[in-house]
Amino acid sequence: MTAGPLTKEPAGPPAAAQSERQKLRKHFGRFDILFFLLCTIVGVDTIGTVASSGAEAFTWLIVLALVFFVPSALLTAELGAAFPEEGGPYIWTSRAFGRLAGAVNNFLYWITNPVWLGGTLSVSAVTAYTTFFNDGKDLSTPAFYVFTLVFVWVGVLAAILSFDVGKWIPTVGAWSRFLLLGLFTVTVVVYGVQHGLHGFGLGDFSPTYAGFVGLVPVLMFNFVGFELPSTAGDEMTDAQKDVPYAVFRSAVLSVLLYALPILGILLVLPVKAISGLGGFIDAIRQVFTVYGGHVAGDGTASLSGAGSVLGDLAAILFILTVLSSGVTWVMGSDRALAVSGYDGAAPRFLGVISSRFGTPVRVNVLSGLVSTAVLVLAHELTNGSAAKLFGAVLGLAVSTTLVSYLGIFPALAVLRRRAPGVPRPYRAPAPLLISIVLTALVVFATVQLVAPGAGDHWFGSAYAPDGWSHAERGKYLLTELVPLVGFMLLGVLFWALGRPTRRAEAALRETPAG
Repeated sequence: MTAGPLTKEPAGPPAAAQSERQKLRKHFGRFDILFFLLCTIVGVDTIGTVASSGAEAFTWLIVLALVFFVPSALLTAELGAAFPEEGGPYIWTSRAFGRLAGAVNNFLYWITNPVWLGGTLSVSAVTAYTTFFNDGKDLSTPAFYVFTLVFVWVGVLAAILSFDVGKWIPTVGAWSRFLLLGLFTVTVVVYGVQHGLHGFGLGDFSPTYAGFVGLVPVLMFNFVGFELPSTAGDEMTDAQKDVPYAVFRSAVLSVLLYALPILGILLVLPVKAISGLGGFIDAIRQVFTVYGGHVAGDGTASLSGAGSVLGDLAAILFILTVLSSGVTWVMGSDRALAVSGYDGAAPRFLGVISSRFGTPVRVNVLSGLVSTAVLVLAHELTNGSAAKLFGAVLGLAVSTTLVSYLGIFPALAVLRRRAPGVPRPYRAPAPLLISIVLTALVVFATVQLVAPGAGDHWFGSAYAPDGWSHAERGKYLLTELVPLVGFMLLGVLFWALGRPTRRAEAALRETPAG
């Protein structure tokens, strides 16, 4: 047989990708995506952190909803419908900027979630349990590890299960949000009628630059995630129609589900009594006294009768809510990492889809191991202090998450220019402006996370995190910057380890066509 001409471009996806994508199953429908998004975006673990900044937090929440949340929804609606392949944000970033950028960006996108699951979410679940079921007393160290490790590995198991089974965790999580936040909001009204509320003047809602610096990173952390369902693009029944539908509906519901409980906390508790870890939980316990219980002179609430029963129910809903947050993010980010593995931007060993489950089991297990390591390390380094553990891990999760969007957000404008012929069932208005605004906000938030107050009074009294002094600004800079740089270098390492896959694909493309 005479050799034909060399093929310069692959006829379709890389051979490794075709092999692995055949194992995926289409179980992800329109309402599954909507519930998945609600679990992705509406997290109750940071509600107390936002509310602890006072009435100004509500103002910035509304501002960020308009200038960040809505544009990111428009961006994701276009990219998710135009490029519906498995891997979502990795596919968009690597197509726009190349595999190296995609590898680094995707590693940051992935690593955030096992860190978050093993740190912030697990300790939030423990706090809810001890508050309502253990009379507020801390668990012993062995009991703490049993509770949190069960929490982490139940989440990992849910991610491993095939989507037709695992998707019920986000569905249950979405309904737990509706019940928990709805019950809390209604109870705040009842509590206000019976006991009065903390009054606010218009001046309390006035935005300040210091408030913006302190709040914008965590608010943006709350408001990202529209792209996550697109990591399972090949498992959707009709991605081009269902992604825009789910994105826009979840945007409206998410703003309401954040704004109402934050306003409720501010109305019930004095700002000085609101903590990042326990603010929402403390507010639940206080307002539920309307069903049975009382608030002591020092502000300590105790529940009895129906109040105790409903408080226990709220604790269970809270734990289900934080668990479903972790599960959805692990499900999505693990899929993106697996895609980069069979696309040549990560070790091929990780780019394997289980034939039995249709999920990236190897990456799921790796996420569980990372979560466990973070949990143990953070607990030991903070001497078992839940508040310190929560704060330390949340700061790292926020920074790594936001940096990963430096590849995702510019991709809208770049792909509109580089791939103009790709069918776009939905087209976002002003793509260049959207990409610029969103990217600029992420850059600003990232700088302020690493060096609070930079550009005004770096690490001044209005900007320094609680427990840190101005003299410790260099130490704080390193605690934030070193992990970020380390994660980026690991992303480069993953790209280097994907070289054999890239070489094999290049050799296949150069094989003479017979």
